[in-house]
Amino acid sequence: MPQLFDIQETKSCSLSDCVEALGDMGFDPRDEASTLATAHLLKRLANNREFLGDILIRQLESQYRTDSVESGYGPQAIVLSPLRNGTFLRANIWPSEQDHCYQASGAKSFVYGIPHDHNFSFLTAGYLGPGYQSDYYEYDYESVAGYAGEICELKFVERSALHEGKLMLYRAHKDIHSQIAPDSLSVSLNVMKVGTAQSWYDQYGFDLDQSRVEKVLSPNSTEVFLRVAIATRHEGALDLAEQFGRHHPSDRLRLATFEARSLLCVDQVERDALWREAELSGSRMLAGAALMQRRRLEPA
Repeated sequence: MPQLFDIQETKSCSLSDCVEALGDMGFDPRDEASTLATAHLLKRLANNREFLGDILIRQLESQYRTDSVESGYGPQAIVLSPLRNGTFLRANIWPSEQDHCYQASGAKSFVYGIPHDHNFSFLTAGYLGPGYQSDYYEYDYESVAGYAGEICELKFVERSALHEGKLMLYRAHKDIHSQIAPDSLSVSLNVMKVGTAQSWYDQYGFDLDQSRVEKVLSPNSTEVFLRVAIATRHEGALDLAEQFGRHHPSDRLRLATFEARSLLCVDQVERDALWREAELSGSRMLAGAALMQRRRLEPA
C-alpha cells in the first residue's frame, strides 16, 4: 500500500508560503529526503483549516471571474498552484453517496469502484472528513506486459480510509487501489509530480476478481491522432502505421497501430494475418494481445 508518514507537525502555513517553498525545493519522490521534506510541507498546509474555504468563498463571490491559479478542472479537482519544475498542488473533493453530485453523476465519475494504479507518484493528505476508503493492492509493474486481459499477480494489503491528518505517498507503478465513497463529503490535498515522459508510461485499470489487466487508462494524444489518421485510410497514414507497428519504441503505440489497422481488414483471413505479424513482433505486449485476438477469430 502507499507509504505512510507519521509526522507530528503542529505548525501550519499559508498556501502562498507552501507554493513558494515547494517551488524552491522541488519534489522528487525517488529521493527519500526530498519526499520527507515535502511531506512535512504538505502536513503544515493541511494544518491550515481556513485556506481552502477562503479560496472557495472568493471564487463564489467573484462568480469565477478572477484570474487565479485556483481554477477547477474535472468534476472534483481544484488546482492550487501553477506547474513548476514538474510539481503542483491540488485539492480533490470526494462526495459521499448522499451528496447530490454523486447521485446525479454516478460512482464512476469520481473513480469509485475502478481499481487502478498511477503512472506518477504523488503525496496525499486527508484534509476534511472521514476520507474515501480504498482496497489496496500491490503488483510488479515490470512483470506485466500491459495488454487487456493479461493475468497478473495482485497482492491484497488492506482496506483503509484517507482520514483527516493521514499522509501517504502513492508510488507510481506499485500501488493499486479501488476507492469507495466516504461516509460524508471529504477533501484530500495532493502534491503532484509529473514529467514530460509520463504519457508514455501506462496506467492500468484492473479486474480484481480475475486478477488481470482490464484496460489502459492513459492513452496519449499521439495514439489518438494515429488511430484517427489510420481510420481515414490515407496512404501516408497507413505507411506510417506500418512503420510504427514494426519499429516504434513504445509497445503501446505499436499495439494501437495493429488495433486500428485490424478494423480496416476486409475479412477474417486478412485480420488473422495481421495479428500473426503482431504475434511475431518480438514484443511481449503485442504477442499477448495478438494471441487473444487470433483466438477470438477461431471458429466456435
